[in-house]
Amino acid sequence: MQTELKNEEISRYMRVYNYYRDLILSEKLKVGTKLPSIRKGAAEFQMSRTTMETAYMLLAAEGYIISRPQSGFYVTDIAKKQNAGKRRQMPGIKGQKKERRIEYDFAATSVDRESFKFDLWRRYMKSALRQDERLLSYGEPQGEQEFREVLTGYLRETRSVVCSLEQIVIGAGVQSLLHVLCPLLDRKKKVVFDNPDFLHGKVIFEDYGFRMADDYREAETGTYYISPSQLTKWGGVMPTADRLRLISEGAERGVLIIEDDYNSEFCYFQKPTPSLQGLAGGKGVVYLGTFSKMLLPSIRMSFMVLPPELLAGYEKKKNSYNQTASKAEQIAITQFIRDGHLAGQIRKSRKIHAAKAEKLLQAAREVMGEEAELEIREPGFTLRMDIRTTISSNEIARRAKEKGIAVLALPDKKALPGRAALLLTCTNVSASDYGKAMKRLRECWE
Repeated sequence: MQTELKNEEISRYMRVYNYYRDLILSEKLKVGTKLPSIRKGAAEFQMSRTTMETAYMLLAAEGYIISRPQSGFYVTDIAKKQNAGKRRQMPGIKGQKKERRIEYDFAATSVDRESFKFDLWRRYMKSALRQDERLLSYGEPQGEQEFREVLTGYLRETRSVVCSLEQIVIGAGVQSLLHVLCPLLDRKKKVVFDNPDFLHGKVIFEDYGFRMADDYREAETGTYYISPSQLTKWGGVMPTADRLRLISEGAERGVLIIEDDYNSEFCYFQKPTPSLQGLAGGKGVVYLGTFSKMLLPSIRMSFMVLPPELLAGYEKKKNSYNQTASKAEQIAITQFIRDGHLAGQIRKSRKIHAAKAEKLLQAAREVMGEEAELEIREPGFTLRMDIRTTISSNEIARRAKEKGIAVLALPDKKALPGRAALLLTCTNVSASDYGKAMKRLRECWE
């Protein structure tokens, strides 16, 4: 029960009145929201119907709710009107600048609109939604069987992953899969994140009581989380020799490796490096992947390949988990892969992103001239810019934001001596705007 409803210093009907008034004024109850009936509200708040009716009549009299015959009580738009008036009357705070809208977002890693065939995807979704009988039941806890069958072939061909459909677990995003994985691991042992910026992963392990370590050697017989195809948010692909060395050391120490293989499909200069899981023969490595980059971020579809040594523990627990990913989307993606469209989607995305990266490089060269060293990085088709200036990378990024440009600032220790280093992604800005954006960006250090 809310604090307002426990305040015995005021009458019961005023407690209910204050409770709903505050929810309405804070717009936590939106316009048109139906309040509980007098009978239901009395039971919920453990008050008499007379108390509830008196509170509702007072709310209605003051314009917070409206009564509709034979229907009930509904929230009015009083809060929107009052709050809009307050915003208009609120004086500006001296010294406070209004944050400028981002016009050119070179920090986002969203999917380029040109690279995705929305009409084609709609056809597959419509086809999935016509399968009435299948959609009447809940999804399989581990993921739809035909989807997992298709995934085994796809992963084997594209990433050299060694697995059977029994080893694949489907979930809505990597975080949901980590909630399945963590209970299978020994919480007494340490976990190391090779990329400390992956906070969404770290918080899951912390919630399950795992001890964190900063160095791989501290993991001992624990867990090592790494994204070898994107070692940091600034890029970096682990070479095959280093992958083999990591697998060998992990086997010697009894370390379980979690391979988060996002972005592996989008390499610029070379074909994707074989997965750690494949190089290890499927043992000692948990493989994680997602369709957010290959299709759309809004399609929350990820997958996990468990090594044989964790399967028995998972089998005991799997029926305790509900499937978090959309059954209809699993059906659609299954046929999408079977018909060869996923492979075509990746090829098209690479081609479009590569072309845009080159255009961004060309625009930056024309504007920056000798002031900056430029290099296209992999994966993800990003442009690294090392600028000859005494201003720090973070300061340039801050100034750029004030001018409506979002960029990633690399740490000073990663920049060349006497330079600031920025990273720009090419996907979220139209190529026709690159020249204007670069001219505005240059003003940040002139």
